[in-house]
Amino acid sequence: MNVADSAPAMNNLLASNADSQRTLYPYVTGTSVVGIKYKDGILLAADMGGSYGSTLRYKTVERLKSVGKHSIIGASGEISDFQEIMRYLDELILYDNMWDDGNSLGPKEVHNYLTRVMYNRRNKFNPLWNSLVLGGVKNGQKHLGTVNMIGVHYEDNHVATGFGNHLARPILRDEWHENLTFEEGVKLLEKCMRVLLYRDRSAVNKLQIARITEDGVAVFPPYSLKTFWNFNAFQNPTVGAEGSW
Repeated sequence: MNVADSAPAMNNLLASNADSQRTLYPYVTGTSVVGIKYKDGILLAADMGGSYGSTLRYKTVERLKSVGKHSIIGASGEISDFQEIMRYLDELILYDNMWDDGNSLGPKEVHNYLTRVMYNRRNKFNPLWNSLVLGGVKNGQKHLGTVNMIGVHYEDNHVATGFGNHLARPILRDEWHENLTFEEGVKLLEKCMRVLLYRDRSAVNKLQIARITEDGVAVFPPYSLKTFWNFNAFQNPTVGAEGSW
């Protein structure tokens, strides 16, 4: 074998090494997820938009999923990475069920697992580009927590991802209380999602609510919120802005 014959093989080897890349930025993304504890369990809310860059390309993306018997998860960020996370969780739940020992993973265990997964991928410089909300109820104990793409995590009575961290959490701090009924909880989440719809360009007016109690998980059909766009600031956004068009 001469040098001329070995050159293509060497080029192919170099090309295969160069093809091993990391996700440098997300492509199709979902925006905020908001979660709260209420009197009987946990409520999560998210819209169904999937943005391709700045284009609202998809409007039927479900970002709220059940995890086993006791948990629900909501995700913002890269949709394909969320699908990968759901594959991890399906394998985890299947492995747990195979023991057939009468026990099952609760929300706290699933949340801890997700924190390790996200931090592990961050350490490999190949993160899953998501912020996750995980809630659930087991043995009368309510659990609600969040974890981001580098493994930072915490638990609280109400959590939010994305723009919701800035626009929804102040509303929740003012109006949330531990004795919220289901109807009051939904009304509070709708108020948060309406503010996000007004202010977040990636939000779409197609909302899903998920509920989990001791009785199980329910993900309700999507619906639209009533909105009002005739505020003066919406109609004349540049009035008084010096140098504006």
